[in-house]
Amino acid sequence: MLVIVVENAPPRLRGRLAVWLLEVRAGVYVGTYGRRVREMIWGQVCAYIEDGNAVIAWAAPNDAGFAFDTCGRNRRVPVDFDGLRLVAFGTEAALPTQPGPAATPPPRRRRPR
Repeated sequence: MLVIVVENAPPRLRGRLAVWLLEVRAGVYVGTYGRRVREMIWGQVCAYIEDGNAVIAWAAPNDAGFAFDTCGRNRRVPVDFDGLRLVAFGTEAALPTQPGPAATPPPRRRRPR
C-alpha cells in the first residue's frame, strides 16, 4: 500500500499523481506499487512540489509496519530515534533535514507545429 498526501500542490503535480494513483480525498492519493515505481513517483513529487509539502507512507517490513518520508516546507520533520522513525514538530515551517530523493523532472515534449 502506498499513500501520498500533498498540501498546496500545483495542479500540474496533482494531475501527474492522478495518472498513477487514486485520489480518494483532496490531496490524498493511494495505490499499490513496488519500490521502483514508488521511488519514481516520489521523485516527481519532490521535483514539482514548489511551495507546497508532501508526505509519503508505504508498507515496510519493520517494527512499525510502514515507512514514510517528507518533502517541502512543513513543521513536521521526520527524525530517527534509536532506529524508530518519529516526527518532530518545529516552531515554524522549515525544510526537512533530509529531503526526499533528488530527481530531475522528465523532459518536456514539444508539440509539433
